Amino acid sequence: MSSPAALFSFLLLFLSAHVMVSEGESGTWKLLLRNAGVSAMHMQLLSNDKVIMFDRQDFGQSKIILPTSQCDPATVPSTTDCSAHAVEYTIINNTVRPLMIKTDVWCSAGTVNPSGVLNQIGGNGAGTRVVRTLQPCEGGCDWAENNNALLVGRWYASVQKLPSGEGIIVGGRGQFNFEFYPKATFPNLYSLPFLSQTNDKGSENNLYPYTILNTDGNLFIFANNRAILLNYKTNTVVKTYPAIPGGEPRSYPSTGSAVLLPLRNLEANTVTAEVLVCGGAPNGSYAQSLRGTFVTALDTCARITITDPNPTWVVEKMPMPRCMGDMVLLPHGDVLIINGAGRGTAGWEQADTPVKNPVVYKPDDAIGSRFESQNPATIARMYHSTAILLRDGRVLVGGSNPHEHYNFTNVQFPTEVSLDTFLPSYLNTSKTNLRPTIDVPVSNAQVGYAQQLVVRFWTRAAADLTKVKVTVVEPSFATHSFSMNQRLLVLTTGTFKVVGTNRYEVSVTTPKSAVLAPPGYYLIFVVHQGVPSVGNFLKIQ
Repeated sequence: MSSPAALFSFLLLFLSAHVMVSEGESGTWKLLLRNAGVSAMHMQLLSNDKVIMFDRQDFGQSKIILPTSQCDPATVPSTTDCSAHAVEYTIINNTVRPLMIKTDVWCSAGTVNPSGVLNQIGGNGAGTRVVRTLQPCEGGCDWAENNNALLVGRWYASVQKLPSGEGIIVGGRGQFNFEFYPKATFPNLYSLPFLSQTNDKGSENNLYPYTILNTDGNLFIFANNRAILLNYKTNTVVKTYPAIPGGEPRSYPSTGSAVLLPLRNLEANTVTAEVLVCGGAPNGSYAQSLRGTFVTALDTCARITITDPNPTWVVEKMPMPRCMGDMVLLPHGDVLIINGAGRGTAGWEQADTPVKNPVVYKPDDAIGSRFESQNPATIARMYHSTAILLRDGRVLVGGSNPHEHYNFTNVQFPTEVSLDTFLPSYLNTSKTNLRPTIDVPVSNAQVGYAQQLVVRFWTRAAADLTKVKVTVVEPSFATHSFSMNQRLLVLTTGTFKVVGTNRYEVSVTTPKSAVLAPPGYYLIFVVHQGVPSVGNFLKIQ
């Protein structure tokens, strides 16, 4: 039997040979599956190179049926049709396997613990205090459910993995507090008045707050139009940021998106951290959408250096308005903004005008020239759509269900159970010779903090070593336009060596602490002239 390392090596070569696409200056699209079984409201890539996707457990009959051995409606409240509402997607053979969920995961949160296990947190109804776990195994693993694992119900909450490996769970509907999972260090429930202060007279623009671990170890929390920096160990607000210019709400249900921009100069005493918040819906949009009036979405991004002593927001104009978009960090450091609507807000039947053109944001370019529109999708991805980065540099795109149940006919935007991929322009065939292939480290190698790691790679044509960098990206849990735990670090490199024909070696320094890179699985990429290799999983611990 082949070893796991050999299988990953085969997969790497397979992916490297099959994802380059035809010529073009902007990215292209490829349909993967017309029927992935469920509408991907939530999505997470695991270290076995499989993607877990799930929706609402009581949506009605999905497009994939559970095995006969699991079809026992008596054990699954609200389910009488024996259909699955979670699947495991295997990238290498483009297939899905049904998974069994007993309690409702609607509008839940998630994180992957340092061992690579997916912790899925909260949900609705009987699932609101449940933590479900899923191992990244090669066999027939399924969900294990831990009832009453949370102190209060978590519906529309966010979670951020901490340097300890624990997750801090922030907010949720009616919850102006936070707690941790697991509870070895912090066993209690902790009040967070900031969440009630941003509740905006009951409009709940504080749901799914943007939670990002800052490079000083504190937690950046953005809700509605404001942000704080929280010392979660002492439950002390150590910094209050200025309100976002214009004062428009950016978090659910106005539903913009946010991302931590790439971290660089990792050996500095203070590592600069910048947050980008894009899109959303203006004040009053949710109330108007309930009356059938869809207000044009916001067309701005706001960027802030959260490590500055006196930070200010810088506002930039996007090529088009967008709410309910997803933001994905690409391996070379650009940000992809994808999916969403041009009018309306999050909610059932509360938006229209799908935004099919993704936009690439180039954070290192001059302000005013950072946005680049891409080729349009053919599928409208509206409410409950998702997007995540894959190892081969593609972006997996799924979901979209703006209806209270599955609805495939006689509606403007049918429920989508399809999967497709967006292939950024770095996968164009004109760049094939630029694309590196990593030999070392092999996938699932392990490394500590502040260590030297040898990276060996090759290219089809001679490489320009002045234009090579090495990045690591933490796969994120994507739902409701926010990818939890998403971060990219540009590693410090030593001197590049030529070790053969078009073969090279460089020593990189791993992140100096778990504050910069919380423990767990990352994807390591070699990027040559803006073209990334296939990523290998790297466990940092």
